[in-house]
Amino acid sequence: MIECRADQMTQMAPLPFLENGPSNAPWRLILAHGAGAPMDSAVMTAIAEAIAEQGVSVSRFEFPYMQTRRRDGGKRPPDRAPKLIAAWREALAAVVSNQPGQRIAIGGKSMGGRMATLLAAEPDAPEEIEAIVTLGYPFHPPGKPDRLRVDHFPALAGVPILMVQGTRDPFGGDEEVSSYRLPDLARLHWVSDGNHDLKPRKASGLTHAEVIVDLAKSISVFLNGL
Repeated sequence: MIECRADQMTQMAPLPFLENGPSNAPWRLILAHGAGAPMDSAVMTAIAEAIAEQGVSVSRFEFPYMQTRRRDGGKRPPDRAPKLIAAWREALAAVVSNQPGQRIAIGGKSMGGRMATLLAAEPDAPEEIEAIVTLGYPFHPPGKPDRLRVDHFPALAGVPILMVQGTRDPFGGDEEVSSYRLPDLARLHWVSDGNHDLKPRKASGLTHAEVIVDLAKSISVFLNGL
C-alpha cells in the first residue's frame, strides 16, 4: 500500500509544498499550477493523488504571485516568464535538497507546465531534470491559433516529455496539435473529449475521475519506462 501524505503542507524553504505519495519512490514529479488556480485546486489535488497511487512521489508548489493571492486575497495576474522560471529553479533546488536519491520530472497544469518546458529549454537548465509532464499545455491562447507558444521546443530535443492533452482543449485540441512539430522525444496522451481541465462531457460516457486515473497510469508508465 502506498503511504500518501495528501494535502499535507510542508516547508522546504523558502517555498511551501504539498506532498503526495511514498517518499522513497524511484520518481518524484514536481508540479506547478496553472495561471488562475492554486496548487490545491480540485483538479490539481485529484491528479496529484491519482499519480501518487501509481507509485510516483508528487510535490506541488506555488509561484510567488499565487502565494500573495493566498495571503492577501483578491486577484493577481501571473508574473512574467523570467520570474516564474526563477521560481521553478528555486522549487526544483529545494526538492532536490530535501528529497535526495530520486529521479526528477517536472511539469504542471497549463502555464505551470509551459514554464517547466521553458526552464528545461534554457542553456543552463538544471541537470536534475530527467523528464517533463505537461497537463493541458497552452499551445496558444483560446481563439488565437496563430500565437503559438512552441518556439523553444527545438531546445527540448533530448528531454523525454509526456503531454497530456484534452481533444477539445481550446488551448490546443487534437486537430490542431497533430499538425505541430513537437519536441523529438515528446509523446501525447489524449484525453477523449477532455477540455482544458482534462474533463470530458457527460455525453462522452466518461467521468472526470476515470480520466484522471487513466492519465495517472499513463504518467507512471511513461516515467518508469525511462
